[in-house]
Amino acid sequence: MSLTESRPGTLPPLAAEPRWTARLWSVLAVLCLVLFLDGLDVSMVGIALPSIGHDLGLATGSLQWIINGYVLGYGGLMLLGGRTADLLGRRRVFLVALAVFAAASLLGGVVDDGTLLIATRFVKGVAAAFTAPAGLSILTTTFREGPQRNRALSVFSLFGALGYSSGLILGGLLTGIGWRWTFLMPVPLALLALVVGALLIPRDRHTETGGQDPAGAVTLTAGMLLAVYAVVTAPDQGWTDAATLATFGAAVVLLLAFVLIERRVRHPLVRFGILRQGTTVRANLSMVALMGAYLSFQFMMTLFLQDGRGWSPLRMAFALLPVGLIVAIGSPLAGRLVNRFGTAPLIITAMISMTLGYVWFLATAGSSPDYPLSMFPSLVLLGGGFAFGYGAIMAQATEGIDDSEQGLAAGLVQTSGQVGAALVLAVLTAVLSGAGGSGGDFTPYRPGLNLITGVAAIGLLLNLVPLLRLRRR
Repeated sequence: MSLTESRPGTLPPLAAEPRWTARLWSVLAVLCLVLFLDGLDVSMVGIALPSIGHDLGLATGSLQWIINGYVLGYGGLMLLGGRTADLLGRRRVFLVALAVFAAASLLGGVVDDGTLLIATRFVKGVAAAFTAPAGLSILTTTFREGPQRNRALSVFSLFGALGYSSGLILGGLLTGIGWRWTFLMPVPLALLALVVGALLIPRDRHTETGGQDPAGAVTLTAGMLLAVYAVVTAPDQGWTDAATLATFGAAVVLLLAFVLIERRVRHPLVRFGILRQGTTVRANLSMVALMGAYLSFQFMMTLFLQDGRGWSPLRMAFALLPVGLIVAIGSPLAGRLVNRFGTAPLIITAMISMTLGYVWFLATAGSSPDYPLSMFPSLVLLGGGFAFGYGAIMAQATEGIDDSEQGLAAGLVQTSGQVGAALVLAVLTAVLSGAGGSGGDFTPYRPGLNLITGVAAIGLLLNLVPLLRLRRR
């Protein structure tokens, strides 16, 4: 019997879930393609870092800016991007930002200067900060609340995970040809999404009235950029050097200005009252630990395997692929597990898995880690922890939040993940500044892995302590 048929005593056919039209599928395909490109960009460019460093003469401290430039632009302006989409129209903001993303990708593939390359990465991050919230709001307003929207969100999330997984392999293949192709490959896909989106995404009117908060966005992003710059350059200049202290001081002033602006501006990016919800604060800190530890681990392993071990980009990509595959397979299941067990048990389990992954690597790596014994088990644990932890943390961040602030809560936890990852990566770069191992010697990288393990362990403790207090009561 088909879904549209009915039996006596059952609901009429009108209650059945309507089939999606070709236009609906096409709109969803455009949104998924853009999210796919976001995930693809992070992992694909990460594989190419050693080749970029060799070609352009960039040291480790400069290479991290290729990742952090994107991350800080993305995380620092995401809340402004969501607000802009509400004020100016989701379709308009989405298409303009997508065009900027394509142009920055093209420019990044042809420049010969490291500073310009980093600038293009920052511009791409800014563009993603507008496409991501605009695309999500297009999805939630195009598909009706209920099974239709849940189905669309499931497909949407899957493509984000697939983008990251595919980026590992594509990054290895394209870097073997030339690292510039990792920047150029997304261009035709972005242009395709731009054309199809302009034709099929329905026009919309702005849904909110009010003003922007550009001062808040500028002070937050500039403050984080200066903080990361100070941490990265301090090992060379000296932690007590006047320039280092001045940079740290400027970062603190800008971040304090951001707090004051948010308390006084009429339309703030962040209403700090939302942080009074205990689970919201814990979810944001958990996302910092999750994203900060893993992104730093991938950065460190990319340098170690290609520069230390002399592995080809493709071999290294296949070595890290288990994480991407587990994330792609496990991410769609996270929602079901949250519905069954709740967010807290799933986050604790995920953070235990992540921490054990780093601890296992530390315990078994020695001076020359073996892939079957050390790397592969660690990658399996990290992939499982990331796949189930990310979705559970996102769900926890919006628990108990009023419907009118669900968007703020979701944007805030994503911002925390991106900005936190940038800071942890900056500290890791400072720790690894003196690493000079050769011939596959992992010893100089152990302090960096100690840092990463510590970040993950702190994330675990943040979630264990409230549970222990609850049991005592």
